Amino acid sequence: MPQYFAPGVYVEEVPGTPPISGVGTSTAGFLGVVDTTNVTFQMPLLPGSDTTRYTVVAAGVPTLITSWDQFKTRFGDFQAANATLAHAVYGFFNNGGTRVWVNRIADIANTNNVRDGLQQFEAIDEIAIVAVPGALAAAAQTEITGHCENMQDRFAILDGQITTTITVGAIQGTVGDSDYAAMYFPRIQVYDPITDALIYVHTSGHMAGIYARVDAERGVHKAPANENVRGALGLEYLVSRNEQAGLNPDGINVIRGFDGNIKVWGARTLGGQANGEFRYINVRRLMNFLRESIDEGTQFAVFEPNSPPLWARIRRSVGSFLTNVWRDGALFGTTPEEAFYVRCDETTNPPEVREAGMVITEIGVAIVKPAEFVIFRIAQLTSSASS
Repeated sequence: MPQYFAPGVYVEEVPGTPPISGVGTSTAGFLGVVDTTNVTFQMPLLPGSDTTRYTVVAAGVPTLITSWDQFKTRFGDFQAANATLAHAVYGFFNNGGTRVWVNRIADIANTNNVRDGLQQFEAIDEIAIVAVPGALAAAAQTEITGHCENMQDRFAILDGQITTTITVGAIQGTVGDSDYAAMYFPRIQVYDPITDALIYVHTSGHMAGIYARVDAERGVHKAPANENVRGALGLEYLVSRNEQAGLNPDGINVIRGFDGNIKVWGARTLGGQANGEFRYINVRRLMNFLRESIDEGTQFAVFEPNSPPLWARIRRSVGSFLTNVWRDGALFGTTPEEAFYVRCDETTNPPEVREAGMVITEIGVAIVKPAEFVIFRIAQLTSSASS
């Protein structure tokens, strides 16, 4: 404590507890193919002007793309050499996405190519959504889900198999369940500038944009469902309600048509009921958000004296953050005390824990689940009962 010798008023700066800021949840990472073999990429300088040639971004170099025009100058406009990736990126931005890291690989069906491409995403901390549009091989999809499970701060969007056999096995293929992934079926119909015709494309790029749109408009706690798929003109297969009843419990999310609107009509992780409390997409993604935000926001505690003053700072910081999350509607309860608790004291940090150089905080949250089934109970009253 400073010593003062002359009378007067002295102002001291007291170190405060830095607030925890929520991390981003909508930045995507896409792997895709851009075949430069015997292809000359050109870009119009202005409408009606001559074209200019340019070099496509090298393979294995993740590149941040923030608009469709930027993608065209880095990876080319719609063309046969990049068709799947281009439609996915266009669908991402058209549906509300704003930031996507794009990484070129040679083959989306090659396990080693996918693994290497995903490994190059590991150092990019802001990526929260991962997709390899059009990747249907079980080994490749397993790499995607495994990457997200290992990182624990991102979520995978998978494309369902192309089939007219409407069963979980036919659509999911042999890729295993994961509460860090979601799968969508069927393909959607879009306009293709390459052929000047309507074609069917996989939906993972569009869905990543919808995730970003819902995050921005409502928050990561809102399920990315009952949302229009912008740019979708039709569906490759019209799934009925009865057919969806056999898919939804196991986490196959169906895209359906309602009076001309193409909507996402499912919000489950891959495996559905088998994933227990993490059977809903928004629950898993919210937990990812909370974990990453608290992890980054409590770095001030590293190397601090492990004593009650530090525990109190952690409780204040985490408690304030979770109160804001509760106010946003992500946590269930009429008061913060009902919605969460934060415990960091001598019970979580006994002598043996402190001797090991650790400080342990126990956090419990009550997450709001989506209203997946809205049920109306209607009773017809007799005239005598109603009088």
